[in-house]
This record gives sequence, structure tokens and C-alpha cells, in this order.
Amino acid sequence: MTKARDTANLTGSGVTLPLLDIDAGTDIGAALVDADLMIVDDGAGGTNRKATMARLATYMGTKIGGGMEFISSSGEMSGAASASFTGFDASKYDNYVFYLNYVKPATDNVVFFAHASTNGGSSYDTTNGNYHMNGATDTTGFNFNHEIPAGNDTNEFGLSGTFLIKKPHASAYTSAQTEVNVQHTNGINYAGSSTNNYEQSQYLSTSAVNAIQFKFASGNIASGEITMFGVVNS
Repeated sequence: MTKARDTANLTGSGVTLPLLDIDAGTDIGAALVDADLMIVDDGAGGTNRKATMARLATYMGTKIGGGMEFISSSGEMSGAASASFTGFDASKYDNYVFYLNYVKPATDNVVFFAHASTNGGSSYDTTNGNYHMNGATDTTGFNFNHEIPAGNDTNEFGLSGTFLIKKPHASAYTSAQTEVNVQHTNGINYAGSSTNNYEQSQYLSTSAVNAIQFKFASGNIASGEITMFGVVNS
């Protein structure tokens, strides 16, 4: 005998929520990914629509003040002239953190810089005097290791550390802080300067900085990776 179907929750426009039995479904058996779908009611009493998990991640990022959100990566570099990042969004992020992983120069004994752009990356400012480092010392960019240059010998592994740029869309000079180690052949991690591994720099422009480019003072980036994270508006 066939069991009668419960139609109490069927409507002319579809199936109401009480009729859905997700307990009887099969577990996905894997971690959720951006492409997975869910059902949402598009506004109270609105239209049922599908949405990806990626949309949920974006929404959560706007609600968790101060949380960090991955923006982009250079990928593993090989002989790159520079690494540029344009994913700045003042409506979502207050500050930005870049992680440097074993960024090694192709040319020996060089300094690493970050250069600011105020036109979305169409050009980057490398003018000496438009940046100040550790006070009022003129420099050509946000400086990482002005006293301890990076090398490219077999057992030298470049720079590892962080670059924090502070609210670059504010109508003030843009401040940045670097914290890096320079790894040499003897296995010792040297700080970015002779006194500590922090460098403080300012870009002397009140225009909003909306892109950053990393490069060595001369030569290419032989290897390494840089990743960009945004600190969500509080």
C-alpha cells in the first residue's frame, strides 16, 4: 500500500519550509567551498533564490569588525620585475597587511621597497624625498631593510616578514610599518636595520593610496611570494 503524501504544506507557488526534510539528505562529505550553493529568501516574504558560499563569506566579512580577509597573492614569483596589488577598498577595509615569504633578489646586496600609487596602479611614486623613513630621512619608497641588504647566494633566502599600511584612504600622510628578517648564508636571520627589525615610513601625500608595488632597488625578484589581507572596517 502506498503511503499517502502529506500535501498540507504544498502551496500553489511551491513547497513551504515545514515540508523540507534536510535530515533525510546525504551529507556533503567534504569541506564547504565557494561554489557550493544555499537557498535564501531574498528579503522577508521575498523570492527564494540560490547563493554561493562565497557570498556568505563576503557578507560575514562586512559584519566582523577588525577581522582579516584575504584579498590576493602574487603567487610564487620567478624573475618578476615587481609585484603590484590594487585590491584596495575603503568601503570594506581600514588597514592592510602584506606577508612576505622568502622574497629573494636576483641581484646581490639590494634593498627592498614598496611604492605608493594614488591612481589605482597606473603609476607608482619612486621620487626621493616623497617618503620619510624613521623620522625625516628621505627615501624613494616605504623601506624594508636599508641597513641589512638582501643577497642572492645559494643559501640566502631573502626577506620574510610583514608590511602594514595604515588607513591609506585617510586625508593624511600614509604611514606604514615593516617588520622583516633578512636570511643570510650562515643561517642567521638579521633584522631589517642594525638596531631592530622595524622600519617606520611615511608617504608625504594626503591623496588616498589605492595601490602598492613591491620591488628591489635593482634587479628582479628571483623567488618568493607576497600575500595581501585587508583589516575589515570596525
